Amino acid sequence: MKKGRVAMTISLPPDLAKNYEKLARQEAKNKSQLFREMFSLYQTRAREREFFELQRAGAKLARDRGILTEEDVERIVFGSR
Repeated sequence: MKKGRVAMTISLPPDLAKNYEKLARQEAKNKSQLFREMFSLYQTRAREREFFELQRAGAKLARDRGILTEEDVERIVFGSR
């Protein structure tokens, strides 16, 4: 069964549109394929940024609570068992 598609229209400045078409030709992809790949990469990067932001926030919270080493983490995790 074929996946459904939704046609979308975007507008680009002429120089960007020209570069986009050139890149699609260089990559031997049609513009839809190229856009899907670019969007997928964008989503991946956005998830990575979100992960690192959460990681930074968690590290700060741990530091604020005096959890500074792996041993501190193990003590908390295994100490209650």
